[in-house]
Amino acid sequence: MRRTGMTVNADLRAFGTEDALMKHHLILSLICAVLAGCGSSNGGPEDALRTWVSEAEVAAEERDRRGLLALISENYADSRGNDYEGVGQMLRIYFLRQQSVALLTTIDEIVLSGDTAAILKLTVGMAGTNNSALGISADAYNFELELQADDDEWLLIGARWGKLGEKLH
Repeated sequence: MRRTGMTVNADLRAFGTEDALMKHHLILSLICAVLAGCGSSNGGPEDALRTWVSEAEVAAEERDRRGLLALISENYADSRGNDYEGVGQMLRIYFLRQQSVALLTTIDEIVLSGDTAAILKLTVGMAGTNNSALGISADAYNFELELQADDDEWLLIGARWGKLGEKLH
């Protein structure tokens, strides 16, 4: 089932709860990991994917929502019901709430299917400063990202993720 703007807005109204905050934090981590690697390289698909991850990480740390969305296919969909528009709304809210974002991204595995499809397995540590009681939030997640090359540009088309040590969804 695809997530509509109404469902995302309902989630955003509940953003103050710990579960909703964790969900949105997780989605942002996913997007940041994905966006950290947009771009092409003369070294082949694997190098282009590594560049994509690096660029996504920079865009996330700069809180560059448009830069991150440029790395995601408009046809993006995941098993949690998120789509391109929903991800854009969540990024907007997250970046408004976070004064700074820091990521530590490790590429665990790159699985290529020809030169146009890939699965990236990443571990991402994420920290941000905000106006909460503690003033900081931090988490670590594993991601499995599906990317497709379109005109020499890699775009995220789907993803699964979970907290470090937990099952991916």
